[in-house]
Amino acid sequence: MKFFNFDTTYTNLSEIFFEFNAPHTFPHSEYVLFNEALAHELNISLQLKDHPEILTGSTVIDGTSPYSTAYAGHQFGNFTMLGDGRQHILGEHITPQHKRYDIQLKGSGRTRFSRSGDGKATLGPMLREYIISEAMHHLNIPTTRSLAICSTGEKVLRENVLQGAVLTRIAESNIRVGTFEYAVRTAYEHLKELADYTIDRHFPDLIHKDNKYLKLLDKVIDKQAQLIAQWQSIGFIHGVMNTDNMTVSGETIDYGPCAFMDYYHTHTVFSSIDMQGRYAYINQPAIALWNLTRFAETLLPLIHTDEQEAIHLAESALEKFKHSYQTYYRTMMGQKIGIESPSEEDMVLIDELLSLMEQHEMDYTNTFLTLQNEDTTSLEPLSSWIKKWKNRIRIEENAIQLMRKVNPVVIPRNHIVEEALDDAIHGDLSTVKALLQVISQPFHSDHADKYKQPGPKDRPYQTYCGT
Repeated sequence: MKFFNFDTTYTNLSEIFFEFNAPHTFPHSEYVLFNEALAHELNISLQLKDHPEILTGSTVIDGTSPYSTAYAGHQFGNFTMLGDGRQHILGEHITPQHKRYDIQLKGSGRTRFSRSGDGKATLGPMLREYIISEAMHHLNIPTTRSLAICSTGEKVLRENVLQGAVLTRIAESNIRVGTFEYAVRTAYEHLKELADYTIDRHFPDLIHKDNKYLKLLDKVIDKQAQLIAQWQSIGFIHGVMNTDNMTVSGETIDYGPCAFMDYYHTHTVFSSIDMQGRYAYINQPAIALWNLTRFAETLLPLIHTDEQEAIHLAESALEKFKHSYQTYYRTMMGQKIGIESPSEEDMVLIDELLSLMEQHEMDYTNTFLTLQNEDTTSLEPLSSWIKKWKNRIRIEENAIQLMRKVNPVVIPRNHIVEEALDDAIHGDLSTVKALLQVISQPFHSDHADKYKQPGPKDRPYQTYCGT
C-alpha cells in the first residue's frame, strides 16, 4: 500500500548532514488528530488514517529509511552544535504539482543528536504546534503544517508525568540557517554541496546565474523580510528566534513558546526562558537581521575567493533587509487601515495609531476590526486620529473591503488555546476541534464572541518551550 509519493534527495548529500536511524517503537499508536484537508491537498493517501503506527514511527514503511539531520545554531546569541534530537524525516513527498515536502515526525525517539534528551514529546505542546501552525497557514503566513498527532501509549516524565505524543510536520524542507552554520565548520566541499542542494531545491532559477551564492543570500534575506513583516502585522511573537529556527525556505518553524498579542505593547514577551526580552515583539526584525548576518558569514567562502570582497558583497546584501522589511511592513500595515499602496507619509499615520494603541492598552486585533465599522465610538482614545484617517481614505476606492480582506476577526487567543489544551489533556478534544474550525476561517465574521475577546489584562500570559 502506498501512502506517500517519496523521492528523497537529502540523503544523497554527504553523510555528515544526516544519520539514518529508526524511530522508537511505541506500545500503542492512536490518532488524536488527522488533518484530512491537508492530506487531500498534498495527495497523501487517506488510508493512512487506518495506520497511526506509521505516524509514530513504530512501523517503518517498506523501502524507506528514516533519518535525522545535523545542524548547529546560535541560541540566545550563543553558538552550539545541535541536530534533530527527537525528529525523524520519513522522506520527501512529491505532490501532483511537483512540490516537494519533508514528512517529519516530532517526538519519535532518540537520535545521536539527542544529547541528554529522551527523544519524546508530550500531547500539550504538540497540540499547541498543530493549532498555531494551522492558524498561521489560514492567516496566509508561510509556515510548516501539521498532518497529524498520534498518542503513543507511553507516559513521558517532565515536571509531571504526561501523555506521550508524536506530531507529523510537513515542511518545504528542514534546511535552516543553523544547517549552514554546521556545514561551514566542516569543509569547504560540504558547504558548497549544501548551498548547491539548497539552490536546486528552493531556488532553481539561480542555478545558472552569476555568483549564485550571493543571489541565494539575497533570496533568503527577501523571504525573511517578508515573513517577519507578516508576523509583525498580525501581532505574532515567535519567542525563540534562534538561528536553528530560521528556515532558508522562508517558512515559520518550531512553534515553542510562541503566542499572539492581545493588548498592543511593543515589548511583549511571552516566553518564560526569554528573561532579557531578546525575542520581544519589537526586536523581531532586528533579530532576523542578526540571524541573516550569521547566514551571510557562512556563505563568504562561496561568494568570493577574496575575503574582503566577499564581506563587502555580503554587507551590501544585508543592507537591503531594512528597506525590504520596511516596504513589506508599510504595505501590510497600510492595507490594515484601508490604504492599498501606502506612502512613507502614510507611515506617520500608522505609527501614530500604534502609539495611541500602546498608550491606551488597546487590543491589537480588535482595534483594526472596529475601524472597519461605521460606529467607532468604542475607540474614543483614537477620536482625533480617526478624523485624520477618514480624511486620508476618502481617496481610496475600496478601503473597507481591503481591510476586511487582511484583518482577521479571530486569532488563536492565548486563553482560548490554554483552555483547549487543558481540556484535551483531560480527554476532551471537542474544544480543540472547535478552535481548529474557527481558525480555519479567520476572516469570517460569524464566529462566537468568545473567540474574539482578549484575555484578562491582570493575568500576564507566559509560554513554555515544550515543543
